[in-house]
Amino acid sequence: MSERWSAFSYLVTNLARLIRPDEITFSGVNSTFPMLACLMAKRAYDWDFIYINVAGGVDPDVEHIPLSSSDPALAHGSASIFSNEDFYDLCTRGRMDLTFLGAAQIDGEGNVNNSVIGDWHHPKVRLPGGGGGAVMLPTARRACTWRTEHSTRTLVNTLHFVTSWGGMDSVVTPIAVFKKRNGRLALESWHPEVTLDEVRERTGFSFEHDGATLTPRPTGAERDALQSLDPEGRFEADAAVTIR
Repeated sequence: MSERWSAFSYLVTNLARLIRPDEITFSGVNSTFPMLACLMAKRAYDWDFIYINVAGGVDPDVEHIPLSSSDPALAHGSASIFSNEDFYDLCTRGRMDLTFLGAAQIDGEGNVNNSVIGDWHHPKVRLPGGGGGAVMLPTARRACTWRTEHSTRTLVNTLHFVTSWGGMDSVVTPIAVFKKRNGRLALESWHPEVTLDEVRERTGFSFEHDGATLTPRPTGAERDALQSLDPEGRFEADAAVTIR
């Protein structure tokens, strides 16, 4: 993994920074970035939290980092094994503090489309659907998502279809971090290698940016933790994320 503030390290580090002490945090299917972020936070920060993953692991003792966020390796040494029903039950009881959920499109209120691109009856692309997100987005205390592309086709003014309502609390892209403020996503910070105008041009919805700053670069502990998870750079190479 490169030591520079790459798009890959920017995504993983800023997802890790969303986690808070003592929270119950969940990462799901096809969620390599949040998986790495949760494992990174365990190594980088001097406080603890409970990490649950879709493989069923609860604070697992992971021997090797799998490429898939659903790999049974993520349940090794687990304090217990959770099923899908357990995740949903935890959410609906108001006990899930933070859940990372994927999104194909996100609007300015943080609502999500994971169903179709184009008209519902004649879509250009048929997407996987809501899955557990339809339950977890409205019921988790905070839900966050990420995009490996920052563009007007993913950050949109109007969703092609509303799969999950309730609104993401935070969105992380290769160039920016958004957090919900007064019911809408507002810019929290942006990558030092781009400008505020560029973030505006590449975002399909309008947003407030009062108080937004350049994103602080990774600390030594954050950099070392991510390096230990991806020493050969295979995750960064596979992700192939770019700033532009």
